[in-house]
Amino acid sequence: MPTTYRLLTAALALSAGMFCASAVAAEPEFGLAIKNHQFEPAELKVPAGKRVKLVVHNQDSTPEEFESHTLNREKVIPGGAKATIFIGPLKPGRYAFFGEYNEATAKGVVVAE
Repeated sequence: MPTTYRLLTAALALSAGMFCASAVAAEPEFGLAIKNHQFEPAELKVPAGKRVKLVVHNQDSTPEEFESHTLNREKVIPGGAKATIFIGPLKPGRYAFFGEYNEATAKGVVVAE
């Protein structure tokens, strides 16, 4: 196989890999905090029709669970830790979530619009 052909093949493979990596990185990212056993913000607006990345930072010293039946997600987040949760693509609407360990105070909603 000629050297030029091998170099061209390698360059195309590298370009394809970089394109795929940039497509994954293009997902919108949204932050959500857990403070004093409450989600902040309590209402999080995200774009409808797109897969999004939620980064949940538990700023409390105790664990909390992000749980949502409508989003079909459940994730325990240790105290002081961060977790990544992917959701969507979502149809326009409201999707409730809560903290299972503190249901009385840890409540919120994702609004897809």
